[in-house]
Amino acid sequence: MCLILLAWRPGQAHPLVMAANRDEFYDRPTLPLHTWDDVPGLCAGRDQLAGGTWLGVGRDGRFAALTNIRDPRQPPFGRSRGELLVQFLGDDRPVAAFLDELTNRANQYSGFNVLLGDTESLWFFSSREGQPRLLPEGLYALSNADLDTPWPKSVRGKAALERTLGAPDAEQLLALLHDSEQAAESLLPDTGIGDSAERLLSSIFIASRAYGTRASTALIVNADGSREMVERSYGPFGALIGEVRLNP
Repeated sequence: MCLILLAWRPGQAHPLVMAANRDEFYDRPTLPLHTWDDVPGLCAGRDQLAGGTWLGVGRDGRFAALTNIRDPRQPPFGRSRGELLVQFLGDDRPVAAFLDELTNRANQYSGFNVLLGDTESLWFFSSREGQPRLLPEGLYALSNADLDTPWPKSVRGKAALERTLGAPDAEQLLALLHDSEQAAESLLPDTGIGDSAERLLSSIFIASRAYGTRASTALIVNADGSREMVERSYGPFGALIGEVRLNP
């Protein structure tokens, strides 16, 4: 997952509104959003290569999303980061207890960020920081750096999300996730991958021959605990290949 936009507003009509894009190579085998048979209550897409997920919901109002930390100096190693969400969403411990345990084994994985929550709390953990953060009510953007790092896609996406919050709607969320405008060269971050790659990855929605936005997900949680989850899947050059709607 390469961009997560999230409004956390406990006590309001829609305590959680999330819009997120997963960016990946198109040839990586993936199952779209579905209810998992092997993890009770888990609804998510599934990475068929490593078995994990990038965004999902579970029982008791649990939700989770993950991004990798972009650092070309760090070679891939260790366990699949996507398994962390599966573990959390299938767990019944408080979020803080899960994160306390995760802190002790985060070094088993390449760099990652996770947003984990339930009906009462939202937490952020970065393997780079190494300490969980309980987040207050607010709007957040997470790409492949720290939470709310002002990359152009994050700034643009957060502003677009805020405009939907009067009456959140899955179609609006999916539309803002399809923004393919690339950032001006002067605004591009320098993460060590070169100007052309920085430019390609600077848009909210990424489309190319081999790599791009594979899935866009809208998640709306209502005050009564009911949830609406919509995922659109894409192939090379941004071609739409499917849509799934669930009320998990």
